Amino acid sequence: MIKALFFDFYNTLVYFFPKVEDIQLCACKELGLSVTKEGLIKGYKTADSFFNLENSRVPISNRPEREKKEFFAVYEKMILEGAGLTVSLGLATQAWELTTLIPRKFRLFGDVKPTLRDLKQLGLILGIITNLNQDMDGLLDELGLDAIIDVTVTSREVGVEKPHPSIFLHALDKVGISAQEAIHVGDQFVSDAQGAKAVGIKPVLIVRDFQLSTDNDVKTIRTMGELLGIT
Repeated sequence: MIKALFFDFYNTLVYFFPKVEDIQLCACKELGLSVTKEGLIKGYKTADSFFNLENSRVPISNRPEREKKEFFAVYEKMILEGAGLTVSLGLATQAWELTTLIPRKFRLFGDVKPTLRDLKQLGLILGIITNLNQDMDGLLDELGLDAIIDVTVTSREVGVEKPHPSIFLHALDKVGISAQEAIHVGDQFVSDAQGAKAVGIKPVLIVRDFQLSTDNDVKTIRTMGELLGIT
């Protein structure tokens, strides 16, 4: 019997506003680079896969500052080349640095709060497991989720990032249930689906914008509302 649902945070419950592709458009315009939003979305698909594989190897947040800068130059280069541009690492570094100067905020996807409320009414424990390296209390309050989410587990709290087993096991310990009594919902196949599956939690992959590679043991949904038919 399922007693708890855990959720990834970014790209599962929330997105950046302005959206990351719009932020990139602004940076590219500043540098005189001609790209399309559709091209940037395609570039992000490739770059984010690279990010998650690298992050599972050695968390980006734990790397020395010089290595972080080098990583994000490569990451930005992949975004821009995926959008059809040919750029040097130097130009990619300039573009990335410009994107970091543009203010952004987290916003909930439209289907999140109604679905979480419905799940809460079913008596389920609702939690967040995130690699976000910050305190979540103020953020949940700002988003209006403080009365809905029962527990949060962050990489800063545990000292490791998904897909490391410890972060999932810590979440289970926090709510006092077994892995077989939990579902984890996320947008990344490696850090979310494979990470949860490795400790015995049922994984659900949410794919809002494009199809990801998965396997027959991973349930895939496109909207949060579909969770009501799974639990």
